[in-house]
Amino acid sequence: MIFATGLGVPEGPVLMPDGGWLVVEMSPDRGCVTRLGSDGKIEEVLARTGRPNGLAVDALGNVWIAESQKPSLLKLYPDGTVETFLTECDGDPFLFPNDLAFGPDGALFLTDSGILFDDFAPGGVVRSDWNEVPVDGRVYRIDVETKAIKQVDTGIRFTNGVAIGTDGMLYSNETMTGNIFRYSLDGEHVGPRELFGNVLVPSDDTSMRGPDGMKFAANGDLYVTVVGQGDVTVLDTAGEVKNRIPTDGNFPTNVAFGPPGSGKIFVTEDAVGTMEVFDVGIDGAVLYDGTLAIEGVRRS
Repeated sequence: MIFATGLGVPEGPVLMPDGGWLVVEMSPDRGCVTRLGSDGKIEEVLARTGRPNGLAVDALGNVWIAESQKPSLLKLYPDGTVETFLTECDGDPFLFPNDLAFGPDGALFLTDSGILFDDFAPGGVVRSDWNEVPVDGRVYRIDVETKAIKQVDTGIRFTNGVAIGTDGMLYSNETMTGNIFRYSLDGEHVGPRELFGNVLVPSDDTSMRGPDGMKFAANGDLYVTVVGQGDVTVLDTAGEVKNRIPTDGNFPTNVAFGPPGSGKIFVTEDAVGTMEVFDVGIDGAVLYDGTLAIEGVRRS
């Protein structure tokens, strides 16, 4: 079922408490964070930032934006003010901020795909040698109180989606190989990368395909949008493929679970500019909202 139409290269769906949604529209003529009503209709543009990609919302209603045109982490306050929160890590500038997820201790995890967007997709078209171009994808851990940032992984071939599992571990993925990685979390310490699974169907197709945004279900299954493959691949808790849900277009970019009790997923689809809805019979895992860090702000 189609939930929303007429979106300009949508990504980053976030369910809001009132049943509405936030999405980004990455097309050059939009370049904005957009609010949708619970009926899927566009209500308003909250901010135009250039080419926003991933989103996360904290308990105070601040919207965190991975901005890829002018590579940065942005903070959109409820009053509409946009702050450029970070642009680098220890003097090393961001290249392609992609996706965001809060961790259980209030830290914010940011993926950086490791190549400038204009170098990867000149004129908005992914280059034909996409699987050969040098990239250095990274994962960052950010203390949103102090702006302290730490690179926790590097050398990934186009880091993309990021999520926290029901097991309390951090998960990221690698678009160019189809790999899903995981890392143990112990406070500020992030363990080494482990291979968890892979979402690609064996194919001779040389066009770009690989994992993009992903979210966990309450039972621990991982729902991964696979761009170029045109599906949401479901991995079980052992990292094995459990299901593949075909999407209307071939470029699903991200997924979010619907309201509790709905048993639905909502999928942004770039190729046709829509959000699709699928009945999967299970709700999403609880998402973290930076609460511990926010409590620290309130005490200061």
